[in-house]
Amino acid sequence: MIPPAPPRPAQLGPLLARCRLDRGWSQQRAAAELCAAAGVPTLSRHEISRWERQRRVPGGFWLGWLAVVLDVPLVALAEAAAATRRAGSTRATGPGRAAVAGARPSGRTGPGRTSRTTRGSGARNMTTS
Repeated sequence: MIPPAPPRPAQLGPLLARCRLDRGWSQQRAAAELCAAAGVPTLSRHEISRWERQRRVPGGFWLGWLAVVLDVPLVALAEAAAATRRAGSTRATGPGRAAVAGARPSGRTGPGRTSRTTRGSGARNMTTS
């Protein structure tokens, strides 16, 4: 007899929304609490929304502060973030973000674009003679 599979970890978006709502907080309030705790004034309610809708997955810095502010074990958030990345639920692509099948690569070409990216190729990459 095969033992049943262990329960799958929850995905991060619904977990964050549930923890926030359990506190009676709006996304704006959650963003303000995170900013105050982390000392970073740049997090908005829009980013909270992206995390909850799983358009983005927060990195380690924000996972740590989410654990503090929401009073949730960091390991639970990290496991949920990993499950979300494995499931490919994020729609944004880029460093540290999972790509969704069928998504266009970030270095795509099209009107007004070239096949080579010029991002980060400013003066610091130029050599002087």
